[in-house]
Amino acid sequence: MGIRSIERCLNVLLELNQQPINTIAQLHARTGLPKPTLVRILKTLEEAGYVENDSRQGGYQVSAMVTSLSSGYHKGPLVVEAGRAWALAITRKHKWPIAIALPAYDSMVVRFSTVPDSPVSPFHSTVNMRLQMLTRGLGLAYAAFIESEEFDLILDVLMKSDDPEDGLSHHPDQIRRLLAHIRKVGYATRSSMVEPRNSNTIAVPIISHEGRVLASLGLTYFKSAFASELEACERFAPILQSAAIAISDDLDRLSKNMSVDVTEFGSIA
Repeated sequence: MGIRSIERCLNVLLELNQQPINTIAQLHARTGLPKPTLVRILKTLEEAGYVENDSRQGGYQVSAMVTSLSSGYHKGPLVVEAGRAWALAITRKHKWPIAIALPAYDSMVVRFSTVPDSPVSPFHSTVNMRLQMLTRGLGLAYAAFIESEEFDLILDVLMKSDDPEDGLSHHPDQIRRLLAHIRKVGYATRSSMVEPRNSNTIAVPIISHEGRVLASLGLTYFKSAFASELEACERFAPILQSAAIAISDDLDRLSKNMSVDVTEFGSIA
């Protein structure tokens, strides 16, 4: 059984966060708590530094210290939260591991992976793994669908790199043919020239309703499990593409809900 007094305190803090200024009467109407109880809770929150009693504006407001309550929140970006359930569902059904990667300057970083949930994963762990943009499926799926101006900026950075996997950056015509092919088929795969060569990754972009490429979604499999790369792609690319659309839809709903919350909780801004 929970502690009722703590629950009441948290509810009051939540209500305080919904308006710039809150009076006892307003809080009483919204929480249903007796006014003497509200006074004690507000006094406690004020002494702890989370609430201020602004006599000039005639009410209570949250202090800047409230923002410290979120400092321990380390969940991934919203696109990862939206994609988590879909990634897990694909792995449960098809067994192969799924990864969600986000751009990080001139490469991609895996921010979520179902490797722990896959009985046939080629890797022990991939979370926080950094992947090159021009040789890895998750990188190419992102690069092929972003705006050309954004890609040109990335290409300028890659041309200064000494990493062998960035060597393709010195052949822009070849790159553009490769990216055009990826856009045509709707998915990317890992270069056959990079390790590990016993596996491959099929990846698709996750694109917001506004048309912005936010991340990439990829499935990794052992090459020996299929007669050819084409067979694997024909089987899994449509599944990934459908999942990416569903993730975008879920992301749009989450974003709209958060937009409402941000407006209502504007006193923290």
